[in-house]
Amino acid sequence: MAIGHEPVERGNFFSQLPLDLSEEIIEVLIQSKSFRLERIISTGQATPEGEWYDQDTPEWVLLLTGRAGLWLENDTEMIIMKPGDYIYIPAQRRHRVEWTDPDQPTIWLALHYQK
Repeated sequence: MAIGHEPVERGNFFSQLPLDLSEEIIEVLIQSKSFRLERIISTGQATPEGEWYDQDTPEWVLLLTGRAGLWLENDTEMIIMKPGDYIYIPAQRRHRVEWTDPDQPTIWLALHYQK
């Protein structure tokens, strides 16, 4: 068995954006049994009114381009995210995306993982 001969994959995170951005795009970049890394592209989308994300695993999110407003259940203020901002959301912490920038792609890097 040759060591170190697994193919190397490389690219540019901002290249090859889908042409149709009328809906939010979630692309799984890499995953294993213990984690999933996603590129999410939003263009004005938000969590539907009255709905919340309530995930079984923690999520760490980095906003790379655009802007977004997040609500964490029971918080009194919306979190406004801009490029470079990140947030750790514990498992079972209900949250929602209130808005994303409609004038440019909001690109997120999201890591879901097992503790």
